[in-house]
Amino acid sequence: MSYAIVLTADAANDLREIDAYIAWKDSREAACAIVEALQDCVAGLVENPGRGNFPKELLEFGIREFREVHYRQYRILYRISDRTVYILCVADGRRDMPRLLMKRLIQPGR
Repeated sequence: MSYAIVLTADAANDLREIDAYIAWKDSREAACAIVEALQDCVAGLVENPGRGNFPKELLEFGIREFREVHYRQYRILYRISDRTVYILCVADGRRDMPRLLMKRLIQPGR
């Protein structure tokens, strides 16, 4: 059974920012390679979205609504609802993740 994938506006913006940053710091080719690998990780969720783990920062609060998969230092956070996987955030895991997760995922109205 396949799931639909929905890339939220926030996650699409994350990918654009990652692409621009890597292109600036390294090269256009490196940026394309990373973004393509991240997109491949997302595509892999079509068949088995339950394979992702629960973000440890949220587990501390008993929150099991969100999952994540990793590519290198990047974390792709998502939520499964019915037969749809909503990609909510793509972030470099070296960032202040507790703050980012609270702002992006736990913020009222999300």
